[in-house]
Amino acid sequence: MKQSPKGGRFHRATPKINYNKSMLTQHYRCHGYSSLKFLYRKGRVFRSRSLSLRVAYNERRTDSRVAVIVTKKVFKSAPKRNRIRRRVYEIVRANWDHIKPAHDILISVYDPASTVMPHAELEKNLVGMLKQAGVWQNRHEDGKEYIT
Repeated sequence: MKQSPKGGRFHRATPKINYNKSMLTQHYRCHGYSSLKFLYRKGRVFRSRSLSLRVAYNERRTDSRVAVIVTKKVFKSAPKRNRIRRRVYEIVRANWDHIKPAHDILISVYDPASTVMPHAELEKNLVGMLKQAGVWQNRHEDGKEYIT
């Protein structure tokens, strides 16, 4: 290795890491009050013990959008609310290929136990609600749909 002018050693450049790789991109998230207002006006509601799902078909869009709401009733602490929100967004991102296009989806979390709930259980609840809402579609590895 070469010596730096101050006597230390140069280090090899480390590759830049994309930390947002695991987050659902902004294009697929709802932003602003008007998109949520549309969902509250036109959306169908599906409830479980810990989650609520509101879904509306949006013919003006080609891709689906998702919003996750965790109210202060669940946790007063913002970092804890953000942790739940990130967990739900990660489940949605991992299963994005199964979500039908042109739908707006609002996921509300009501249970504080969602913080410590195992990932598999939270995913099972959310996928079950998406299937119940009719937004879930099964796909093969090649991208073609099939019905189960």
